Amino acid sequence: MQADTASAMPPEIVCAGLSKSFPGGLRVLPPLDLTLTGGQTTALVGPSGCGKSTLLRLIAGLEAPDTGRVTIGGESPATMQKRGAISMAFQDPSLLPWRTVRGNLALALKLAHQPADPGAVDRMIALVGLAGFEDARPAALSGGMRQRAAVARAMVTRPRLLLLDEPFGAVDELTRRQLAFDLPRLWETRGTTTLLVTHSVAEAVLLADRVLVLSPRPARVVADIPVTLPHPRRPAITQEAAFHDLADGIFSALMAGAGQVPAQTAP
Repeated sequence: MQADTASAMPPEIVCAGLSKSFPGGLRVLPPLDLTLTGGQTTALVGPSGCGKSTLLRLIAGLEAPDTGRVTIGGESPATMQKRGAISMAFQDPSLLPWRTVRGNLALALKLAHQPADPGAVDRMIALVGLAGFEDARPAALSGGMRQRAAVARAMVTRPRLLLLDEPFGAVDELTRRQLAFDLPRLWETRGTTTLLVTHSVAEAVLLADRVLVLSPRPARVVADIPVTLPHPRRPAITQEAAFHDLADGIFSALMAGAGQVPAQTAP
């Protein structure tokens, strides 16, 4: 019987002794011990190619670790996937080309073993700014529109764990900013555990409760920075000194992890 995802406790993610290498001896992750608090949004930032997306895929169960294990609320990623409790929006939207935007979202509900809900589908489509394109197929959409549809597909199932890999990377700056303020209210009110990979330090500060700064490959956590800004976060917050202080701390940690400047204490 499917778990009641609306009432279940937000799942904690535990990575114990997690490591990963690829053919040719490319070591991406050393043995890594990491716990992500249930119900929080955690952002991963680090240099390109350091292993952020690989860590996300290990947590999703899309890659198998060389050593160690991942548990999500005490269960394996595979078990959570079978329950439809994990949703992902990665850099490649991967929409089914023969289905409309509405059809892609409806299929996500079906695969998550949830009842059809046309109203929820259309509300989510409108939320990501695609009202009027419900019956369009991916080929008729721009790259940014396809990415918005992929984010909507990931969120329509009301997942317990939401994994986002540069979800706004192909979206224009105005839409990216709007989504960054609108979408977190959904996963925050639902108590969703969210893990976000981003190259944008400002986006990490705006969206996350916690920012983990990773070193160049093989990825180590070089800074663990709590983001204590109040929720909901409104546009004016990006002009506040506390916002810029946090961003400066993350930049300093990124540079220190790459061996460029001395580490600074996280605020």
